[in-house]
Amino acid sequence: MARMNTPGRKAGGFGLRFNQREESGVTLPKKKIPALIVNQWLSEWDRVKFDDEQFRRKPEPWFLLFSLDASELRRLTGIQRRSATGPRELDPGIQRRHEVERSKEIADYIRNGFPWSGLSKRKREGPDFGDLKKPGWLPTAVIVNILSDDAQRDLTVHPEDQISVEKQDDGTAFVTVPESGDPNWHLSGTTPPLEVIDGQHRLWAFERNEDQHTGYELPVVAFYGLDRSWQAYLFYTINIKPKRINSSLAFDLYPLLRTEDWLERFDDTIYRTTRSQELTEALWAHPKSPWYQRIDMLGQQRKMVTQNSWVRNLQTTFVKSWEGPRVQVGGLFGAPTGEDKLVLPWSRAQQAAFLIYAWTKLKEEIAKSEHEWINDLRKNSAVSPDPAFEGDETMLNSDMGVRGLLYIINDLCFLQADERDVRSWRSWICDPGSATSEEDVSSALESLEGEPVGEYVGDIAKDLAVYDWRSSKAIGLSEQQRQAKARFRGGTGYKELRVDLLRHLSYSNGGLARISREVA
Repeated sequence: MARMNTPGRKAGGFGLRFNQREESGVTLPKKKIPALIVNQWLSEWDRVKFDDEQFRRKPEPWFLLFSLDASELRRLTGIQRRSATGPRELDPGIQRRHEVERSKEIADYIRNGFPWSGLSKRKREGPDFGDLKKPGWLPTAVIVNILSDDAQRDLTVHPEDQISVEKQDDGTAFVTVPESGDPNWHLSGTTPPLEVIDGQHRLWAFERNEDQHTGYELPVVAFYGLDRSWQAYLFYTINIKPKRINSSLAFDLYPLLRTEDWLERFDDTIYRTTRSQELTEALWAHPKSPWYQRIDMLGQQRKMVTQNSWVRNLQTTFVKSWEGPRVQVGGLFGAPTGEDKLVLPWSRAQQAAFLIYAWTKLKEEIAKSEHEWINDLRKNSAVSPDPAFEGDETMLNSDMGVRGLLYIINDLCFLQADERDVRSWRSWICDPGSATSEEDVSSALESLEGEPVGEYVGDIAKDLAVYDWRSSKAIGLSEQQRQAKARFRGGTGYKELRVDLLRHLSYSNGGLARISREVA
C-alpha cells in the first residue's frame, strides 16, 4: 500500500499515510472512520490552468463524505483567518472574523432548537415557554480540508496528528484520525490536521467540551490537500455567489409557517429581521443611495452607522408589525398578523427604492439650503461633500438621526396611505418577492418620480431640511442649545427626537401640520 504525501508526490495521486510513527517510538491511539468517496471531476476540467506558484495546484478528483463527533471534529480543526493588513492577494486565510455570539446562538439552538434559542433569559427561565423546545438539528455538512505536507507548504502537521485516507475496492474509504474522544486529549503539535473551509461558527459552538454534546455528530465533506486558491474559491461559491431563494417561494411558505403556534407567538420576527437586513444591504449597495458604501456592514468602523443599527431601526419603523396589541401607527412594510400578504403590494425593489428616495430628497434639500445650522456645520468642517448630511456633528449620520427620519417618513406616509394614493405606485414589478437587484431598484426610483407619494415625501424632506440636525457635540452651539440636544442621547432619545420632529412639522403649512399633530 502506498504512502500518501511522500516527497515528490504529484497532484491527483492516492495512497495511505502510515498510522504508526516508528521514529517516535510511540503508537498513539487512532481510529478508522468509514467514508464515501465522491468522485467529482469532468474531463473539461483538465484544461483548467493549474499553477502551484499561484496556490492553484491541481486538486484531487474526489472528496470524502463521513460523520464525526462534533467535539472531536472541533479539536482536530483549525482556521486560517483573513487579516485587515498587508496585500490582500498575499493573505492565505479565507475565513472571516469569528463572531462569538453567533456560535453561542448556535450552541443554544443545538440544545433546545428554535424558537426557544431565540428567547430572552427571562422567558427561558419562566414557566410559559417550555413547550417551544425542539430538536436542534444541523444537517448541512461542515466542509474541511485535510492538510497534506506537499499542498500546505506553510503549515506542518505533527506526525502524530496527521490524518490518513485508505481507499477500498468498493468505492469507500477509511479515514484514520487521532483518537480525540477524551476531553483531555490535545494535539501533539501546533497545527491541527484539518482546516475549515465552511462551517466555523457551527464548529466553534462545540468549543467547550460539554457533556450534552456527546454523541452529537456532524456530517463532514473533506477535501484532501486542497490548495489555498481553491479553498477561497469554494468559500466564495458557497457563501457569496449563490442567488438568494426566490422570495415568492418564501412568501408562498409563509401561510404554512403561520400554522405553527411558535411563529405566531414570535410576532413575525423572522420576516421583519430578514426584510430589514435586505433593505439595509440595498441602501449600502446601490450607487444612487445617499448611504452607498456608508453603512458599516461588519461593525468595525466607529464613524459609520452600523448594519445592526439600521436593521433595528427598520424593524422599529418601516418593518414593524402592521397591527397588534398597542400598535397605533404600523410599519409601511409590515405584514398583517395572520395573513399571507404585505400591507402594500410593493416589491422589495420598490421598498428599497422608497427608502433611497426619501433620503435622497432630504440630502438634495440640505445641499441647496443656506439655513443657519447648515452653514455653521459647513464652516466648521471640511467633510466632503456636505458635513450637514455626512459629517461627524450631524445627527443624520448617526443611529439616532437615522431612526428619527425613518420614524417620520413611515408614520406620515402610513397615516396618509389613502389620501396620497400610496397603493397606486406599482412599478413594472408585480411580484412582491422579486430580488432587489441594482437594475430593479433604479427603475423603481425612476417610476417614483411624479407619483403622489413621491411628491409627499419631497414635501416632508423640504420641511425636515430646516430642522436643526446638529448633534450636541457640534461646534458653535450655545449652552442652552447643547443641553436641549443632550436629551436625544440614550434609549429615551429616540422618543424625544421623534416628538421634537413632529413638533417642528406641526408648524408647517397645509396638511403636513395637521397629520403631524395627529401622529403626535
